[in-house]
Amino acid sequence: MNEPTGAQTPGTEEGVGERAIDALLAQARYAAPHELPELVTEQAVRLGALDATIYLVDLQQVSLTPFIGQAGPGAAPRPTLLPVDSTVAGRVHQHGQAIVQPGPETGATVWLPLHDGATRLGVLSVHVADPDDVATPQDRLSVWLGRFASLVGQLVALRARYGDSIVVATRSAEVGLAAEIQWGLLPPLTFASAQVSVAGILEPAYDVAGDSVDYAVDPGVARIAIFDGMGHGLRSAQLAALSVAAYRNARRGGRSLTATAAAIDEAVEAGSGGESYTTAVLAELDTGTGQLSWVNAGHPEPLLLRQGQLVRSLHVDPGLPFGLGLRDTDHAYAVGTEQLEPGDQVLFHTDGVTEARSPAGDQFGVDRLVDLLARTVAENLTPAESMRRVGRELLAHQEAHLTDDATLLLLHWPGQAVAGEGPG
Repeated sequence: MNEPTGAQTPGTEEGVGERAIDALLAQARYAAPHELPELVTEQAVRLGALDATIYLVDLQQVSLTPFIGQAGPGAAPRPTLLPVDSTVAGRVHQHGQAIVQPGPETGATVWLPLHDGATRLGVLSVHVADPDDVATPQDRLSVWLGRFASLVGQLVALRARYGDSIVVATRSAEVGLAAEIQWGLLPPLTFASAQVSVAGILEPAYDVAGDSVDYAVDPGVARIAIFDGMGHGLRSAQLAALSVAAYRNARRGGRSLTATAAAIDEAVEAGSGGESYTTAVLAELDTGTGQLSWVNAGHPEPLLLRQGQLVRSLHVDPGLPFGLGLRDTDHAYAVGTEQLEPGDQVLFHTDGVTEARSPAGDQFGVDRLVDLLARTVAENLTPAESMRRVGRELLAHQEAHLTDDATLLLLHWPGQAVAGEGPG
């Protein structure tokens, strides 16, 4: 085949892949975020490709945006977006598997998922001159492009901390100030390991305010929290930020569930002058045994799911919402326990999900929510993709006009049956 100037013929020289990846690692070490696209294209050509383009998924995971490297505050309009639900690129993002798309006349485009761990960042588009070079996943260029995309995903996640170009490229609409506070506060909304996985969504993504989630996975335990602050707007976001900060402080201090709950209650009351409150569920999962413990501060009950079906709501006598102030005469927060079975899921949610109403007044409800999740289980989707699809259905139900924040956090315990294996 005819090679473009500067490109290497795949496989004609030992170490081509190693040198390209080593060069990208070395150059990216001192690169600003907006310089990544040029570096990625340069080293993709060195592998034997014609060019490469990074596409980043937006906050709602609705579309993929070409990251050209020069986007930032006040930048010119960006290129056309690729819908996640109706394009080859979107299918790659949904399912996490590379797809080779033959060109209209010659060559081919290889679409590869971009991940940082279990977090889905978008896709990498690589054009090659000869489709035979990537005819099977075992072909040398296919193997190197897979490794190359893995590195690119990690570099995108890492360099995003040092500038706004990557962050701005993930926004297809203006982000409100309250939402800016929330997104700066949140942990990654997807995590997976052999012991536990977590996936969540927050809507409306560009205007979320009072809802928030947090988690931490440590030796032998996963700790999870979901919050719903009173009201809307900036005040609600500040309340959520205070609640999460108090939760992290108590959790990292090694406090028990009940002591952590009391600490959050005290912090929210002091910070709001007793005029605001937040509901919450705090939970701990023993990742070795599957024993789940939780406290409920006036929040909707978590749902226990098994093979996509609702087993029951997880009930414990609820305590007061945080911020109302526990007194010596009040009962301490009760702790509920549940023994999970391998493969079980626990769905934490705010009332903005189940109480969401269509323009005709039809409530979204628990049954609809569980039915949607059952379908994602039947399709063998990842927890992250399951949450994305539930979010799409929730927005469609309200015709994209949510009247309250709606948040979901799905906890999955693989159990001893898969101990020692990687996440599925």
